Amino acid sequence: MKQVIAVRRDLDLSKGKTAAQVAHASLGAYRKADKGDVAAWDRVGSKKVVVFAEDEEELMELKRRADSDGIPTYLVRDAGRTEIPKGTTTALAMGPCSDEEIDRVTGHLSLVN
Repeated sequence: MKQVIAVRRDLDLSKGKTAAQVAHASLGAYRKADKGDVAAWDRVGSKKVVVFAEDEEELMELKRRADSDGIPTYLVRDAGRTEIPKGTTTALAMGPCSDEEIDRVTGHLSLVN
């Protein structure tokens, strides 16, 4: 089991801003997830993978696909206090769910390094 968080590459966020957006997304999806899935995910180490989405269009397509597959999602829209305008969509967390389920949606994306 794992959770995948996609962050927009086109925003060119600082490392700190990226980390904050990923954290917001992860916690948001965690709160929405089925408690049984959360317990199973916790038992296996709460794996998280952070990947790039090229732009807002790709991020929204990932959300549509994950929602369609019944994967819990959480979309982050920034408060606009630092680097980017208020309301900018920055990140999307998907899961936790089985590796197989989430890989169908996110397996083609490149890792954030």
